Amino acid sequence: MTGAIAVAGPKVNPWLTFGARRLGRFVVSLWVLVTMAFLMIQLIPGDPVRAALGLTAPIELVNARRAALGLDHPLWQQYFDYLGGLFRGDFGTSMLSGQPVGEIIADRLPATLQLALPAFVVVIALAIPLGLTFAVLTRGGRRRGAELAFTSTSVLFAAIPEFLVAVALVAFFAVQLGWFPVAGHDGAGSLFLPIVALALGPTSTLSRIVRVETLSVLGNDFVRTARAKRLPARLVYLRHALPNALTATLTLGGLMLTSMVAGTVLVENVFAWPGLGSTISQSILQKDYPLVQGIVLVYGIGVLLVNLVVDLLLAVLDPRSTMRGS
Repeated sequence: MTGAIAVAGPKVNPWLTFGARRLGRFVVSLWVLVTMAFLMIQLIPGDPVRAALGLTAPIELVNARRAALGLDHPLWQQYFDYLGGLFRGDFGTSMLSGQPVGEIIADRLPATLQLALPAFVVVIALAIPLGLTFAVLTRGGRRRGAELAFTSTSVLFAAIPEFLVAVALVAFFAVQLGWFPVAGHDGAGSLFLPIVALALGPTSTLSRIVRVETLSVLGNDFVRTARAKRLPARLVYLRHALPNALTATLTLGGLMLTSMVAGTVLVENVFAWPGLGSTISQSILQKDYPLVQGIVLVYGIGVLLVNLVVDLLLAVLDPRSTMRGS
């Protein structure tokens, strides 16, 4: 009796499959972002150059600026010229100042990173220990008062917009007490209030997520087994519970932390901080669309990179999800 012999094909490394899929998703998302940024100027009603220069600008100046920006070319040519410029690091030219957009972004981006990166570190450094601690303290319905205080406080702080937090901080700590500068970039002391304003809401939200996920993990069998082995409590919580809680936390936390982009824009305006946030607000008011286009592209790339890093961290923390996703 004869039968078909199944020949197994070569095994594909699931990590390579995972990396290829995530990289492909990133490239597609980046292409969509670039295309939408390009269409930003095209979808503006009327003539964007006339809107930026004003109704009294001479027609010769308007035509010259349109030619300099390439807006007198067919749409398909403008699109490929825009893509080619991005590959060369050319983000276009400001309508008002005539300065390359890339130079403006390079000049203002470090000031924004001075706020965003420390705020991100503060959120992670505070939210994870807070969520884990209150999960341990309140598991099994214990310490109802502590649970109510933590939940109420975190919901309250998470619901207050960043710019209102910034205004309150300025009014109390800068104006009334005089402990910090009111606005501007004036030494290390000027960093404290903007970072607090940026980090307060995300810290409250992420700590609640960490607590809920940790409570869920603490009820699993492998945690009971670890306790039955009489392992020290810190090993049970840090080695067994926390890594499993962070897999779900990172997914939600990564999406939530990207909202800090909008918070950066608002907080920079409150503190007159010379970063990309205040620059994009001014450029919108001045109708400097190429500058708006370039800054939106930089913020969008930042969001995509955060999501990519979160995916990679999830794969490291829980390789099984990588196998299933591949």
